[in-house]
Amino acid sequence: MRAAVVTTFGGPDSVEIVEVAVPEPGVRQVRIRVAAAAVNPVDAGVRAGVFGGAGKRLGLGWDVAGVVDAVGVASGWNAGDEVVALAYGTAKSLGTHAEYVVVDADAVAAAPRSVDAVHAAGVPLNALAAARALEMLALEPGRSLLVTGAAGAVGGYAVQLAARLGVSVTGLAREADEGLVRSLGADRFVSGAVAAGSVDAVLDAAILGADALEWVRDGGAFVGVIPGAHPASVRGVRTGSVEVAADGSRLAELVALVDEGVLTTRVAETYALGDAAKAHARLAEGGLRGRLVLVP
Repeated sequence: MRAAVVTTFGGPDSVEIVEVAVPEPGVRQVRIRVAAAAVNPVDAGVRAGVFGGAGKRLGLGWDVAGVVDAVGVASGWNAGDEVVALAYGTAKSLGTHAEYVVVDADAVAAAPRSVDAVHAAGVPLNALAAARALEMLALEPGRSLLVTGAAGAVGGYAVQLAARLGVSVTGLAREADEGLVRSLGADRFVSGAVAAGSVDAVLDAAILGADALEWVRDGGAFVGVIPGAHPASVRGVRTGSVEVAADGSRLAELVALVDEGVLTTRVAETYALGDAAKAHARLAEGGLRGRLVLVP
């Protein structure tokens, strides 16, 4: 089968399409025939060597939507099941940017019924990250939350999930994105300066760091989206960052919210698997309002 990998760190041109053996599922694992797989910033990080692994073949891709093709013992799934899953890990030899991928059975959820595989492929990593960030912030209804990067994939899901919880959401994004951010459920919108100490919490999907921390009131909360990269606590503000886990049960809950219309999937562009390097180049250009998706 074909798979997108990196063997030498660098820019988009370092992404290679190689022929590898079709992987076999083990105990409590499933093999998925990939229908679509999102390209995320973490893939660019793996490609550039941010997470290490020099000298190894590193597979790209965390998100997948597709059909169960083979099952291991005690997987709980059946061949033919339409699913989504998160293939966690920055140092795996094969990822979801491939024709087939093997994942642990407990990382899998039934695919949403209301959207196609291309749109479903953008759900696992980004929705799980947004949900985990909100769990860490632990805001009560009526509390105020500012989401940076509110028009992006993680930020957009965070706005929708927080609004559903009754949190008062302010979205920070480019001026041109005001209509989108408000349509996601933001009560307020800002595109520039924010008053210091004006919100109970910040979910920093745009990775503004210490600047965004200043907007949190004394004793509030701040969560970033890069593990371990959050700023240190000041003024009693509780700080942390999201570490996403492959959690099929939680993913199933988020898929249900897609089908209920609570979460909106957004796709910017699609690319053939063989054009993975072009997708990485487009990701590097920025300005996306939805995920890039590879289709084998």
